[in-house]
Amino acid sequence: MDPMSLSTLLICFGGGVVGAALGGLFSFVICGLVVLVGCVVIMSGGSEFILLQVGLGPIFGPHVGGFVAGCVAVTYAAGVKKNLASATGKDILSPLVDTSWDVLIVGGVAAVIAHLLLQVLAKIPVINTFDIIALDVVIMQIAARAFFCQEMPLGNLDSIKKYGLLGTDKGSLSWVPWAASPSKLITIGLGVGLLSGGLAMGVKEAMVASGTYANPGGPVVPVIICWSLAAISLIALELGTGEIQKFPVWHCQSILSAIAFLTFDSILIAGVVGILAALLQELMARLFWNHGSNHIDPPACAIAVGTFIINMVSKVV
Repeated sequence: MDPMSLSTLLICFGGGVVGAALGGLFSFVICGLVVLVGCVVIMSGGSEFILLQVGLGPIFGPHVGGFVAGCVAVTYAAGVKKNLASATGKDILSPLVDTSWDVLIVGGVAAVIAHLLLQVLAKIPVINTFDIIALDVVIMQIAARAFFCQEMPLGNLDSIKKYGLLGTDKGSLSWVPWAASPSKLITIGLGVGLLSGGLAMGVKEAMVASGTYANPGGPVVPVIICWSLAAISLIALELGTGEIQKFPVWHCQSILSAIAFLTFDSILIAGVVGILAALLQELMARLFWNHGSNHIDPPACAIAVGTFIINMVSKVV
């Protein structure tokens, strides 16, 4: 697909409208499912289209209809239209089809803008050593906070002064309070890091042996496959309530650990990176989510920064 063609932009807009109607998190779960299907197709000797153009591309990638559209649209619904039942721009669980037509249009426009922004980010030296899809997600969410909430990236200044920039008010401000303690972050991060590193190792070996690694999307599969599983698992957050909803958010640790293994060829390093990724994700939550009026995604922040760090370290080691 030509990224700048009218057809691509129209499809991107349509995906954004649908993503907004579904809501941010549910559209992300669907994105994860599409990515998994795309990985399976490539591993089976098929085309990279589903993975690179749908799940990670302009049709329904996380930076367009597969997440960002819902996040930007809910910020507009809560901050401008005031027609969201939960009344908070952090609500990425609720579908937005019951708000108003213009909320859905905002989702479509946001998807197109994000798609165009990605083309720019990919051409900027140094910036393109970040995970530019994750960086695109964060930039769009920060822009939505500025335009629709009139807040700075760090959030509400009164809240920051009252509780401290990294404060959580004993967890009441926390993004995922049930998994925010250092002991849990370290344990879960280690487990996910080892799992993801092992999966990346096995998938790459199998693809090299079968010849499918030579597919244009082949090298992406071992990086993203555990991420897709983690994304799909977040259906528990979408549909669960009470204790059932207390689910880990682990796609950040998954992708950074996979990148670490594929970069340094070490399961141990993948495990260590899993721990560091979990801690970085919580830091990003405290910096950008806790005090804000909309959702700036801690995993996306950590994936963008973490990928940059791994790329820089790989050039030194």
